[in-house]
Amino acid sequence: MTTPMLSQYHQIKREHPDKILMFRLGDFYEMFYDDAVIAARELDIVLTSRPTGNDTRIPMAGVPYHAVDTYLSKLLDKGYRIALCDQVEDARQAKGLVKRAVTRVVTPGTVIDSALLDDKRNNYIGCVVESEGSIGIALADASTGEFFAGEIHGKNSRETAIEELSRYAPSECLIPRSHEGRDFHLLLARNVATITPWEEWAYDTEAAYKSLCEHFKVNSLRGFDLEELKLGTKAAGALLTYLSKTQMTELQHITSIRRLHFGTGLIIDSSTRRNLELLKRASDGSTKGSLIWVLDVTQTSMGSRLLKKWLLNPLTDPDRINERLDAVEVLSCDPVMRGELRECLRQTYDIERIVGKLSYGTANARDLLCLATSLSLLPRIKQTVLKARAPLLVQLATSMPDTQQLAALILAAITDDPPATVTDGGIIRDGFHQEIDALRSASESGKDWIAQLEVSERERTQIRSLRVGYNKVFGYYIEVTKPNLHLVPPDYIRRQTLANAERFVTEKLKEYEEKVLGAESRLCELEYEVFCKLREEVCSHIPKFQAVAMAVAELDVLSTFAEIAVKYNYKRPEVDRSDVIEIRGGRHPVVERLLGEGEYVPNDTFMNSSDSRLLLITGPNMAGKSTYCRQVALITLMAQTGSFVPADAARIGVVDRIFTRVGAHDDLSMGQSTFMVEMTELSNILRNATDKSLIVLDEIGRGTSTYDGLAIAWAVTEYILDSIGAKTLFATHYRELVSIEDTHEGVRNHSVAIEKRGDELIFLRKMVKGPADGSYGIDVARLAGLPPSVVDRAFGILEVLERADRGKPERRPKRCQMTQLTFLQVQEHPIIEELRSINVMNITPVEAINILYDLQQKARRK
Repeated sequence: MTTPMLSQYHQIKREHPDKILMFRLGDFYEMFYDDAVIAARELDIVLTSRPTGNDTRIPMAGVPYHAVDTYLSKLLDKGYRIALCDQVEDARQAKGLVKRAVTRVVTPGTVIDSALLDDKRNNYIGCVVESEGSIGIALADASTGEFFAGEIHGKNSRETAIEELSRYAPSECLIPRSHEGRDFHLLLARNVATITPWEEWAYDTEAAYKSLCEHFKVNSLRGFDLEELKLGTKAAGALLTYLSKTQMTELQHITSIRRLHFGTGLIIDSSTRRNLELLKRASDGSTKGSLIWVLDVTQTSMGSRLLKKWLLNPLTDPDRINERLDAVEVLSCDPVMRGELRECLRQTYDIERIVGKLSYGTANARDLLCLATSLSLLPRIKQTVLKARAPLLVQLATSMPDTQQLAALILAAITDDPPATVTDGGIIRDGFHQEIDALRSASESGKDWIAQLEVSERERTQIRSLRVGYNKVFGYYIEVTKPNLHLVPPDYIRRQTLANAERFVTEKLKEYEEKVLGAESRLCELEYEVFCKLREEVCSHIPKFQAVAMAVAELDVLSTFAEIAVKYNYKRPEVDRSDVIEIRGGRHPVVERLLGEGEYVPNDTFMNSSDSRLLLITGPNMAGKSTYCRQVALITLMAQTGSFVPADAARIGVVDRIFTRVGAHDDLSMGQSTFMVEMTELSNILRNATDKSLIVLDEIGRGTSTYDGLAIAWAVTEYILDSIGAKTLFATHYRELVSIEDTHEGVRNHSVAIEKRGDELIFLRKMVKGPADGSYGIDVARLAGLPPSVVDRAFGILEVLERADRGKPERRPKRCQMTQLTFLQVQEHPIIEELRSINVMNITPVEAINILYDLQQKARRK
């Protein structure tokens, strides 16, 4: 026989079959059946059982309600969705079984609790819908209220969608149930942590459009520039419905939706983000050693999140970039203004996420106090920033609405140190509410009488051990030890017998107990009612708070750029629409910090689209080729973000994309080898780069045989020069490639200077013109600690190979070119007919190199 409580559980579980149901019983959230088995395994908690009334037991596991956040975090990290079921009526007023209902569904993308979130990064949830080669995308952060939508069209729409989603790194992504198992769904599943199929009706065009209009209280979506985006509207409407259903609120903090314009701004794909280590190190995923580790000295969580967005979405409009640079320059030149601003920002709390809590009705008194404290700082922030001459700073200061009355209201209502819970009283300040003051006075006077009771009763009864106590079961009592029971006066009423004492009450004590407890009970209820009304009043001003949060976050990032510029001697770059990248005394921002003050060797760079669009960089391993290439990319990215750069001077003609092909890694989940990953990334670069792009290539073609790799590297270099025209830094060990400088315009050979003293190799870390005179790979191997016998044997083998002209590349850079010329000058060679048969207009550069190699080998055999 099923108990009434289990019947209630089953009814609620039927409504949430795909979620772990946490069922509140007393001080615990309990889980039953399969949910209990999963929870016990994933959370490493004890799996028990509960009798059902018919001689059977069901699996059961529970966690304390006050520590539920810890357990939720573990389940969310593993991709589970959880439904929290709470009591929805006062147990004291319930008739029979207390009513329970799911009050919130927690999924990886709908987390709003601060304890479960990283305050320095957004937690986005996405929604994707595909139709006839086009894709609609919507993104939201349930904790801050950000909301975006857009569409992607074209033959590479899926790849573009994956790239855009990876930029926002959503922790959850919705798809229509009908899309489950399709190719695109499987592709999404490999790139997004959690995929959630969502109801088909939510993606209906009319239903989605109506849902958005009703939420934003508008007649059309023209004001949001979404009117023509059918798929984008579908995705946005479905996402809004999902958030509303799971959070069970009106989502008041989602006050607007912005259109996503894909392909605008400086585009940085996932490979480039990884290779440049913008947010984390590629080797271990840690923040230390990344660009954000150097730059993030923001004072607020809002600023930290915005800084990440700026780094992943740099600008391409020189006017907007220079607007930011003007602001950074003013702040960097005025340490007093910068110091005052950053001190105010340091005291500012996370307004964005407090607003989210307000919307969900979970903000407590401490949250309101933090909001009021932050709002009360705005006059100082405005006064400080309005002194600046930079238009952007003035614009941000004037964009912040006046919220001082709200701040004053909150500070007048809430005590200085309110409790974390809103139902225990002690929230409302004295003098704010007349009835609360009266109840508090009654409660305190009653407590004072009771406190004096112990003294007076000891004197009256002469029982020196007599004491007055309290517990929740019996209320207030007078306790007398057994040896003194003969002294108990007749007006004492026995209440409880203990092993060594007895407890009593008096009529007067019961009277005061009712007065105190009644006043305290009513006081808690009234304080909660007053607090809820105050919270509702504050909640009605959410758009104002969001405007403040946006301005504060931007001021934080701009002041951070200024602080970093002063601290690390960064200079303002000149950013324009030219085709020039010119850097004097450039430094790698991360490596410089890791090495220490003054140890990094700066280098110059000059590139343009005519005579220096491809820098071919040779030299040994460990000399600094990769560091130099990446520093150019990072300086360009920082400049287009609006930051000063680690250089003595820089002129950056804006680029539309930055591509990098760096390092060696495989993708076993996709069945791709290291070389296949390299070729896939290279293919993406060659297909999408333009003459306005910046390309960084590091060791192309090293994952296959020497001649295959050389052929690919050669063909790629020519293709970039002849067909793309992008500014390119190409670090390579194929010294044969240096001869391309003689056959193509726009190529410049550079190398990293070294000095060899006997067997010792000294890296000078300085970029010089001209090719390297050797690869020095065996010398580097010696530095790495290879056994001397191995090193000596390697030198011997190298000498044989070079003499025999096979295996390893030539040590003379132009030998490959000379061999070509000598061969083509032969007029009566027996294989001349084979040359005539080649259709040179119908072969690829790679095929041409391979054919040339075969002919060369035949010529040598002859």
